[in-house]
Amino acid sequence: MSVTALPDPGPVVIHTERLVLRDFVAEDLDDVAHLVGDDQVTVWLSFDSRTHEEAKAMLDGILERQHATPRTEYYLAITPAEGAESVAGFIRLGLGGHQAADLGYALRPQWQGKGYAREATMAIIEFGFDKLGLHRITANIGPANEASQRLVKSLWFTYEGTIRDHVHTNGEWRDSRSYSLLAPEWANAPRCGYCGRRIPAPAAPSRTPKFCSTAHRQAAYRTTRSAN
Repeated sequence: MSVTALPDPGPVVIHTERLVLRDFVAEDLDDVAHLVGDDQVTVWLSFDSRTHEEAKAMLDGILERQHATPRTEYYLAITPAEGAESVAGFIRLGLGGHQAADLGYALRPQWQGKGYAREATMAIIEFGFDKLGLHRITANIGPANEASQRLVKSLWFTYEGTIRDHVHTNGEWRDSRSYSLLAPEWANAPRCGYCGRRIPAPAAPSRTPKFCSTAHRQAAYRTTRSAN
């Protein structure tokens, strides 16, 4: 991950292997409207699907808050590395309390199931801890959103409990399952012996693997053999 602009002043641009996370611009309106107007997306969020006018009001608020001093949130567009003008989703750190932030994200359906949410979330976590000096990041997730719960658990978040009737969306109250990650936990998470990336937390208690993937384990083995 690389950050090409520091938090203050903006704009913020974060590069990952396949993505660019960047501050929204006014020209993103149509993509934002498609994103937050899609029931397949908002079913997992804390608000109902929004009209084009509501999406514009939402984007206007995001753009205005980009200029707050100090910033109270980092609401970034998730875009492909090649074609960063196209918005695939959003990711957000909402700052609150002392060195703390709430995490949120969403992807359009065609971008889901390809590892992009994990890639973007890892990048924003590193940004939060390394660049913003956060101590704690919280993720509140609907109980039915099993994919997001698996994601944050794989990134070493700890389940803290259920917040009852936390949000009102889609005409009813919804609980949230609350997860948190502390800066020392992220700093001490094991790294792959081949690429140096953080290794996903095991789904069940077991010995943590030394590599982030089978391909990297095999590559490290081949490198060791050739060196000998």
